[in-house]
Amino acid sequence: MKILISGCQGQVGWELMRALLPLGDVVALSRRQFDLTEPEKICAAIRDIGPDVLVNAAAYTAVDQAEQESELAQTINASAPGWMAEEMKKRQGLIIHYSTDYVFDGCSDRPYRETDSPKPINVYGKTKLAGEMAIRESGADHVVLRTSWVYAARGRNFLKTILRLAAEREELSIVADQNGSPTWARLIAETSAHILKQSVLEKKQGLFESDLYHLTSSGATSWHGFAEAIIAMARQRDDFKVKTRRLEAIPTSAYPLPAQRPLNSRLDVSKLEQKFGLHMPHWQDALSFCLQEV
Repeated sequence: MKILISGCQGQVGWELMRALLPLGDVVALSRRQFDLTEPEKICAAIRDIGPDVLVNAAAYTAVDQAEQESELAQTINASAPGWMAEEMKKRQGLIIHYSTDYVFDGCSDRPYRETDSPKPINVYGKTKLAGEMAIRESGADHVVLRTSWVYAARGRNFLKTILRLAAEREELSIVADQNGSPTWARLIAETSAHILKQSVLEKKQGLFESDLYHLTSSGATSWHGFAEAIIAMARQRDDFKVKTRRLEAIPTSAYPLPAQRPLNSRLDVSKLEQKFGLHMPHWQDALSFCLQEV
Protein backbone atom coordinates (compact mmCIF):
# COMPACT_ATOMS: atom_id res chain seq x y z
CA MET A 1 0.00 0.00 0.00
CA LYS A 2 1.29 3.45 -0.92
CA ILE A 3 0.41 6.37 1.36
CA LEU A 4 0.90 10.03 0.43
CA ILE A 5 1.12 12.59 3.25
CA SER A 6 0.74 16.26 2.39
CA GLY A 7 1.89 18.90 4.86
CA CYS A 8 4.58 16.70 6.37
CA GLN A 9 6.36 19.57 8.11
CA GLY A 10 3.37 20.59 10.21
CA GLN A 11 2.65 19.33 13.72
CA VAL A 12 0.31 16.54 12.63
CA GLY A 13 2.17 15.79 9.40
CA TRP A 14 5.43 15.27 11.25
CA GLU A 15 3.82 12.74 13.59
CA LEU A 16 2.03 11.04 10.69
CA MET A 17 5.33 10.22 9.01
CA ARG A 18 6.29 8.08 12.00
CA ALA A 19 2.86 6.65 12.75
CA LEU A 20 2.11 5.51 9.19
CA LEU A 21 5.48 3.95 8.36
CA PRO A 22 4.48 0.42 9.47
CA LEU A 23 1.41 0.49 7.21
CA GLY A 24 3.03 0.81 3.82
CA ASP A 25 5.24 2.80 1.48
CA VAL A 26 4.99 6.37 2.79
CA VAL A 27 5.71 9.38 0.58
CA ALA A 28 5.71 12.64 2.54
CA LEU A 29 5.58 16.01 0.79
CA SER A 30 6.03 19.47 2.25
CA ARG A 31 4.10 22.54 1.15
CA ARG A 32 6.94 23.46 -1.19
CA GLN A 33 6.75 20.07 -2.88
CA PHE A 34 2.94 19.99 -2.94
CA ASP A 35 1.75 23.54 -3.61
CA LEU A 36 -1.89 23.73 -2.58
CA THR A 37 -2.50 26.83 -4.68
CA GLU A 38 -1.82 25.06 -7.99
CA PRO A 39 -4.39 22.41 -8.96
CA GLU A 40 -2.44 21.15 -11.97
CA LYS A 41 0.62 20.41 -9.83
CA ILE A 42 -1.47 18.76 -7.12
CA CYS A 43 -3.15 16.43 -9.58
CA ALA A 44 0.12 15.70 -11.41
CA ALA A 45 1.86 14.79 -8.14
CA ILE A 46 -0.94 12.41 -7.18
CA ARG A 47 -0.83 10.77 -10.60
CA ASP A 48 2.96 10.44 -10.49
CA ILE A 49 3.09 9.00 -6.97
CA GLY A 50 0.00 6.83 -7.36
CA PRO A 51 -1.12 6.59 -3.72
CA ASP A 52 -3.78 4.22 -2.46
CA VAL A 53 -4.38 6.62 0.43
CA LEU A 54 -3.82 10.38 0.63
CA VAL A 55 -3.62 11.87 4.12
CA ASN A 56 -3.99 15.63 3.87
CA ALA A 57 -2.37 17.32 6.85
CA ALA A 58 -1.71 20.57 4.99
CA ALA A 59 -3.82 23.63 5.75
CA TYR A 60 -3.85 27.38 6.11
CA THR A 61 -3.95 27.65 9.91
CA ALA A 62 -3.20 31.34 10.60
CA VAL A 63 -6.65 32.02 12.05
CA ASP A 64 -6.28 35.77 12.48
CA GLN A 65 -4.35 36.34 9.26
CA ALA A 66 -7.08 34.51 7.35
CA GLU A 67 -9.37 37.47 8.01
CA GLN A 68 -7.12 39.49 5.67
CA GLU A 69 -6.15 36.64 3.33
CA SER A 70 -9.52 35.03 2.77
CA GLU A 71 -8.85 34.11 -0.87
CA LEU A 72 -5.62 32.30 -0.03
CA ALA A 73 -7.25 30.53 2.92
CA GLN A 74 -10.15 29.51 0.67
CA THR A 75 -7.79 28.09 -1.95
CA ILE A 76 -5.72 26.07 0.52
CA ASN A 77 -8.46 24.95 2.92
CA ALA A 78 -11.40 24.52 0.54
CA SER A 79 -10.41 24.28 -3.12
CA ALA A 80 -7.26 22.16 -2.69
CA PRO A 81 -8.93 19.37 -0.67
CA GLY A 82 -11.57 19.19 -3.40
CA TRP A 83 -8.91 18.86 -6.09
CA MET A 84 -7.17 16.11 -4.11
CA ALA A 85 -10.41 14.24 -3.53
CA GLU A 86 -11.39 14.38 -7.21
CA GLU A 87 -8.02 12.95 -8.21
CA MET A 88 -8.24 10.21 -5.57
CA LYS A 89 -11.73 9.32 -6.80
CA LYS A 90 -10.28 8.68 -10.26
CA ARG A 91 -7.85 6.26 -8.61
CA GLN A 92 -10.59 4.67 -6.47
CA GLY A 93 -8.41 5.61 -3.52
CA LEU A 94 -9.08 6.95 -0.04
CA ILE A 95 -8.52 10.48 1.28
CA ILE A 96 -8.20 11.26 4.98
CA HIS A 97 -8.58 14.94 5.78
CA TYR A 98 -8.45 17.06 8.94
CA SER A 99 -10.91 19.76 9.89
CA THR A 100 -11.54 21.84 12.98
CA ASP A 101 -13.73 22.73 15.94
CA TYR A 102 -13.95 26.21 14.40
CA VAL A 103 -16.72 25.04 12.06
CA PHE A 104 -19.04 25.68 15.05
CA ASP A 105 -20.06 29.00 16.60
CA GLY A 106 -19.47 27.80 20.16
CA CYS A 107 -22.96 28.62 21.43
CA SER A 108 -23.88 25.06 22.43
CA ASP A 109 -23.91 24.14 26.12
CA ARG A 110 -22.60 20.61 25.40
CA PRO A 111 -19.86 19.01 23.29
CA TYR A 112 -20.65 19.17 19.58
CA ARG A 113 -21.65 16.01 17.73
CA GLU A 114 -21.05 15.27 14.07
CA THR A 115 -24.78 15.69 13.43
CA ASP A 116 -24.85 19.26 14.78
CA SER A 117 -25.20 21.98 12.15
CA PRO A 118 -21.96 23.90 11.56
CA LYS A 119 -22.00 27.66 11.90
CA PRO A 120 -18.47 29.09 11.61
CA ILE A 121 -17.85 32.60 12.90
CA ASN A 122 -14.49 33.34 11.27
CA VAL A 123 -12.89 33.00 7.84
CA TYR A 124 -10.72 30.07 8.87
CA GLY A 125 -13.73 28.08 10.07
CA LYS A 126 -15.70 28.92 6.94
CA THR A 127 -12.91 27.75 4.65
CA LYS A 128 -12.40 24.52 6.58
CA LEU A 129 -16.11 23.78 6.40
CA ALA A 130 -16.00 24.44 2.66
CA GLY A 131 -13.15 21.93 2.42
CA GLU A 132 -15.26 19.28 4.14
CA MET A 133 -18.07 19.94 1.67
CA ALA A 134 -15.75 19.82 -1.35
CA ILE A 135 -14.46 16.41 -0.33
CA ARG A 136 -17.95 15.08 0.29
CA GLU A 137 -19.22 16.42 -3.03
CA SER A 138 -16.30 14.86 -4.95
CA GLY A 139 -17.72 11.40 -4.36
CA ALA A 140 -14.31 10.08 -3.28
CA ASP A 141 -14.03 7.56 -0.46
CA HIS A 142 -13.09 9.72 2.49
CA VAL A 143 -12.70 10.11 6.23
CA VAL A 144 -12.88 13.64 7.62
CA LEU A 145 -11.53 14.12 11.14
CA ARG A 146 -12.35 17.27 13.08
CA THR A 147 -9.92 18.03 15.89
CA SER A 148 -9.14 20.93 18.22
CA TRP A 149 -6.47 22.81 20.17
CA VAL A 150 -3.59 20.89 18.58
CA TYR A 151 -0.17 21.00 20.23
CA ALA A 152 3.11 19.11 19.91
CA ALA A 153 6.67 19.01 21.19
CA ARG A 154 7.81 20.76 18.02
CA GLY A 155 6.52 23.67 15.99
CA ARG A 156 4.56 26.73 17.09
CA ASN A 157 1.67 26.04 19.43
CA PHE A 158 0.11 27.00 22.77
CA LEU A 159 2.23 24.53 24.74
CA LYS A 160 5.51 25.88 23.39
CA THR A 161 4.35 29.48 23.85
CA ILE A 162 3.39 28.96 27.50
CA LEU A 163 6.69 27.22 28.29
CA ARG A 164 8.58 30.13 26.75
CA LEU A 165 6.55 32.81 28.53
CA ALA A 166 6.66 30.95 31.85
CA ALA A 167 10.44 31.08 31.71
CA GLU A 168 10.39 34.84 31.06
CA ARG A 169 7.53 36.38 33.05
CA GLU A 170 6.33 36.30 36.64
CA GLU A 171 2.71 36.95 35.66
CA LEU A 172 0.64 35.74 32.69
CA SER A 173 -2.91 36.61 31.64
CA ILE A 174 -4.74 33.77 29.87
CA VAL A 175 -8.25 33.58 28.41
CA ALA A 176 -10.52 31.52 30.67
CA ASP A 177 -13.93 31.58 28.96
CA GLN A 178 -13.07 29.49 25.88
CA ASN A 179 -13.34 25.74 26.48
CA GLY A 180 -12.05 22.81 24.47
CA SER A 181 -9.94 19.66 24.46
CA PRO A 182 -6.18 20.11 24.03
CA THR A 183 -5.11 17.40 21.59
CA TRP A 184 -1.57 16.07 21.10
CA ALA A 185 -0.54 15.82 17.45
CA ARG A 186 0.83 12.34 18.11
CA LEU A 187 -2.56 11.17 19.35
CA ILE A 188 -4.10 12.46 16.13
CA ALA A 189 -1.49 10.67 14.04
CA GLU A 190 -1.69 7.35 15.88
CA THR A 191 -5.48 7.39 15.83
CA SER A 192 -5.35 8.21 12.12
CA ALA A 193 -3.12 5.18 11.53
CA HIS A 194 -5.69 2.95 13.21
CA ILE A 195 -8.51 4.50 11.18
CA LEU A 196 -6.55 4.20 7.94
CA LYS A 197 -5.80 0.52 8.50
CA GLN A 198 -9.42 -0.33 9.30
CA SER A 199 -10.78 1.78 6.44
CA VAL A 200 -8.50 0.16 3.85
CA LEU A 201 -9.57 -3.29 5.08
CA GLU A 202 -13.23 -2.28 4.82
CA LYS A 203 -12.66 -1.00 1.28
CA LYS A 204 -11.21 -4.37 0.28
CA GLN A 205 -14.22 -6.10 1.80
CA GLY A 206 -16.68 -3.73 0.14
CA LEU A 207 -17.86 -2.49 3.54
CA PHE A 208 -16.38 1.00 3.65
CA GLU A 209 -18.61 4.04 4.07
CA SER A 210 -17.27 7.59 3.94
CA ASP A 211 -17.91 9.54 7.13
CA LEU A 212 -17.07 12.40 9.46
CA TYR A 213 -15.68 11.94 12.98
CA HIS A 214 -14.56 14.09 15.89
CA LEU A 215 -11.04 13.30 17.11
CA THR A 216 -9.76 14.93 20.28
CA SER A 217 -8.52 13.95 23.70
CA SER A 218 -11.21 13.28 26.28
CA GLY A 219 -12.01 15.84 28.94
CA ALA A 220 -12.00 19.59 28.46
CA THR A 221 -10.56 22.75 29.94
CA SER A 222 -10.08 26.43 29.22
CA TRP A 223 -6.93 28.00 27.79
CA HIS A 224 -6.28 29.19 31.34
CA GLY A 225 -6.71 25.66 32.67
CA PHE A 226 -4.44 24.31 29.94
CA ALA A 227 -1.76 26.85 30.86
CA GLU A 228 -2.12 25.98 34.57
CA ALA A 229 -1.54 22.30 33.80
CA ILE A 230 1.46 23.03 31.58
CA ILE A 231 3.12 25.19 34.23
CA ALA A 232 2.32 22.76 37.07
CA MET A 233 3.83 19.84 35.16
CA ALA A 234 6.85 21.91 34.10
CA ARG A 235 7.54 22.81 37.74
CA GLN A 236 7.92 19.12 38.52
CA ARG A 237 10.77 18.87 36.04
CA ASP A 238 14.34 20.03 36.64
CA ASP A 239 14.92 20.82 32.97
CA PHE A 240 12.19 23.50 32.72
CA LYS A 241 12.70 27.01 34.02
CA VAL A 242 9.47 28.42 35.48
CA LYS A 243 9.45 32.06 36.54
CA THR A 244 5.67 32.55 36.52
CA ARG A 245 4.06 32.90 39.94
CA ARG A 246 0.64 34.28 38.99
CA LEU A 247 -1.70 33.17 36.23
CA GLU A 248 -4.54 35.64 35.76
CA ALA A 249 -7.82 34.42 34.25
CA ILE A 250 -9.24 36.91 31.75
CA PRO A 251 -12.29 36.96 29.44
CA THR A 252 -12.00 36.79 25.67
CA SER A 253 -13.12 40.41 25.52
CA ALA A 254 -9.92 41.45 27.33
CA TYR A 255 -7.75 39.90 24.60
CA PRO A 256 -9.27 41.07 21.29
CA LEU A 257 -8.06 39.39 18.10
CA PRO A 258 -9.01 39.90 14.43
CA ALA A 259 -10.82 36.54 14.24
CA GLN A 260 -13.67 35.71 16.60
CA ARG A 261 -13.26 32.44 18.52
CA PRO A 262 -16.01 30.02 19.63
CA LEU A 263 -16.40 29.92 23.41
CA ASN A 264 -17.29 26.22 23.31
CA SER A 265 -14.92 24.12 21.20
CA ARG A 266 -15.69 20.80 22.88
CA LEU A 267 -16.22 17.92 20.46
CA ASP A 268 -18.04 14.68 21.29
CA VAL A 269 -15.75 11.76 20.34
CA SER A 270 -18.15 8.90 21.15
CA LYS A 271 -18.91 8.15 17.49
CA LEU A 272 -15.22 7.66 16.70
CA GLU A 273 -14.64 5.56 19.82
CA GLN A 274 -17.58 3.27 19.02
CA LYS A 275 -16.79 2.88 15.32
CA PHE A 276 -13.09 2.11 15.72
CA GLY A 277 -13.06 0.50 19.17
CA LEU A 278 -10.95 3.24 20.73
CA HIS A 279 -10.73 4.99 24.09
CA MET A 280 -9.42 8.53 23.76
CA PRO A 281 -7.04 9.41 26.60
CA HIS A 282 -7.62 12.38 28.89
CA TRP A 283 -5.91 15.55 27.72
CA GLN A 284 -3.82 15.78 30.90
CA ASP A 285 -2.40 12.29 30.38
CA ALA A 286 -1.43 13.09 26.79
CA LEU A 287 0.10 16.40 27.88
CA SER A 288 2.25 14.62 30.46
CA PHE A 289 3.68 12.30 27.80
CA CYS A 290 4.26 15.14 25.35
CA LEU A 291 6.18 17.20 27.91
CA GLN A 292 8.68 14.36 28.23
CA GLU A 293 9.75 15.10 24.65
CA VAL A 294 9.96 18.89 24.76
